[in-house]
Amino acid sequence: MANHTSDNTSSSPIGTPKAAQTPTGGLTYRDAGVDIAAGNDLVKRIAPAAKRTRRPEMLSSVGGFAALASLPERYREPVLVTGTDGVGTKLKLAIDYDGHDDVGQDLVAMCVNDVLVTGAEPFLFLDYYATAALDIDTAARVIDGIAKGCEIAGCTLAGGETAEMPGFYQKGDYDLAGFCVGVVERVEITDNNRIEPGHALIGLPSSGAHSNGYSLIRRVLDIAQLEDNDPLIKQLMAPTRIYAKSVLQVTRQHQVDGMSHITGGGLLENLPRMYPDNPETGALAALIERDSWEWPALFSWLQQTGNIAEDEMLRTFNCGIGFVLCVPAGETAGVVATLKSAGEAPIILGKMVAEDTLPGPGQLLIA
Repeated sequence: MANHTSDNTSSSPIGTPKAAQTPTGGLTYRDAGVDIAAGNDLVKRIAPAAKRTRRPEMLSSVGGFAALASLPERYREPVLVTGTDGVGTKLKLAIDYDGHDDVGQDLVAMCVNDVLVTGAEPFLFLDYYATAALDIDTAARVIDGIAKGCEIAGCTLAGGETAEMPGFYQKGDYDLAGFCVGVVERVEITDNNRIEPGHALIGLPSSGAHSNGYSLIRRVLDIAQLEDNDPLIKQLMAPTRIYAKSVLQVTRQHQVDGMSHITGGGLLENLPRMYPDNPETGALAALIERDSWEWPALFSWLQQTGNIAEDEMLRTFNCGIGFVLCVPAGETAGVVATLKSAGEAPIILGKMVAEDTLPGPGQLLIA
């Protein structure tokens, strides 16, 4: 299994250090700011966390430069689905408020939830951790969070890279990127072209702002001048929800014709990403009942403190809805029941309609 080492280019397996440079009286790699020994120590620290995520499809590493896996046996015609993302400027809050334990889950969630909309099962995950100088304790906390996210999603932490880049990042800063591979049966790929007027829209609650809009959130925090121990900080650092297990229960039992991960752009930008390109149905839109859910207090506080217009809120934040499923009207009751049995609190947000529908009082048309 390929995993983390300390360098700025490539990765090595756990327990297999890169060739160290032997000091000869001149400059060493450590003098330049890269500590190979620290990287090797980190590999040992994170090995148990990575092992917890291992799926049976993982194969022994060959050569130590990449991870190998066979495809799950239950698939007759498997299709691979890929996604990549980061955590964004939420990392700045993690650094400022010692919130390193949960941003790893954010990283996994942002990638896994994107792959999930195709109907795919999250399968493999890789991460990239870059910093100026490796702080083993901080890096271990972050990567433990990544492993926790992989456990929640049901995928293997197959490998990663830890890069020390002195002179490129400020001291104490780090950045994250994630890469997810999913797998789905070809005939079970979500088919948006089956969406028709009358399809129900079912929302799943978010855990907070997830990992979107934090540049605006940080501006609001500049206005608010909160104390470091203010409860709102903890709410802002709540990790992004991973919807894989509950949504996959639904897709394996019911017809789901569209899904949307409510990330940057909020409901206004992300719902249209699942609309069909079907000449038979014509252009469609989502008709949302504004009182179908109540914004969590965090979003009301952000809006009031920052004097942010409602449309801007809906275009920037998830406002309490992190994932949306689009199902035939006749499937609604069954889908809701399955979601509840999976521990979700589903919300019927509205339905799909023709694009030229006029919204009534208390309704929002997203075309």
